[in-house]
Amino acid sequence: MAILAFDDMEVLDFAGPYEVFNVAGELGDGHPFSVFSVGLTGAPAVGRGGFTVQPTYSLDDAPPPDLLVIPGGAGTRPLTKDDRLLDWVRERAAEVELLMSVCTGALVLGAAGLLERKPATTHHDAYDELEAISPTTKVVRGQRFVRSSETTLTSAGVSAGVDLALHVVQLLAGQQTRERAVTEMEWMWQS
Repeated sequence: MAILAFDDMEVLDFAGPYEVFNVAGELGDGHPFSVFSVGLTGAPAVGRGGFTVQPTYSLDDAPPPDLLVIPGGAGTRPLTKDDRLLDWVRERAAEVELLMSVCTGALVLGAAGLLERKPATTHHDAYDELEAISPTTKVVRGQRFVRSSETTLTSAGVSAGVDLALHVVQLLAGQQTRERAVTEMEWMWQS
């Protein structure tokens, strides 16, 4: 599975799903997930607060993933106008088993035309932006994640990406693998 890395990405939008899928891959039967990052180029992507990712691949040399995650963050706004990236996302969307966005990653999916006439969600501060970018999208407000189509899922802001990633683990690898990942990560742990 691939996670897009880009400048000004939200740290938890990238790192949350990355951690979920890595943990599930380590703990699941048959190691069902192998995670890599894809950058616009081979250069490091610098996210919010200086969080830096050295992408495993660039758009030009990334192998085709089974699952693609588009994180959010302030850096999604320039991506909505990047024809090269939008073409790459559209091409991958036609090939993947699942496409998921976290937070304002939905803006990229909307700009690529992948949310037309579909329900979707995003960060609560970006509902209006998503409606403007993809006017036929039914923006679902106040829900942690939404199944937009058979192959596309969108989540609300930041921490909702972890919830969506755990949901995807359950869909693809079963309840037991999801529960193992939740336990290992102490997700929703309370004292």
